[in-house]
Amino acid sequence: MKSVATLILACLFLLTGCQSLTDTKTASSPGSQTLPANTDASDRNSVLLSARHCLSEYLSDQGKTHYGPCLKIISIDGNAPRVRDDGFIEIPAATSTTLKTSCVYRHADGSPIPATMETTDFQITPGTFTKPGQRWYLHAHKQARQVVGCEPTLSRSKSPTRATD
Repeated sequence: MKSVATLILACLFLLTGCQSLTDTKTASSPGSQTLPANTDASDRNSVLLSARHCLSEYLSDQGKTHYGPCLKIISIDGNAPRVRDDGFIEIPAATSTTLKTSCVYRHADGSPIPATMETTDFQITPGTFTKPGQRWYLHAHKQARQVVGCEPTLSRSKSPTRATD
């Protein structure tokens, strides 16, 4: 029953819309706490990880943007994430952590496709984040187009790891 409630909450959140890569302000999820954005993660030996992130890719030959999958962190070690005002979550450096993520694909207009929503765990090991204070993005996949499923991929960039041919 708890997983059904989590699924329903994730779907409701995703139905509110997924922000594009150009929008740097993200909203926190219901039940999560919001922290001020001016706190410095390097002072607390932490890194900053995007709480929610959507991939997109500009198709120059078609003159339009392809909206790829969106990923949202729904729990950290079983607890609701504490999202800062700037849309990032502080994760302790050099620590093992399990993130539960939710991924959803989007229509051509950028709206979510609820039937494609799935969840998966992403493991952070003590060697994942070694330099405190850095900002990281957790993508739903390595590329924005021609992908299936939720395969979280860490990156220092907002852009997809690979461009699609």
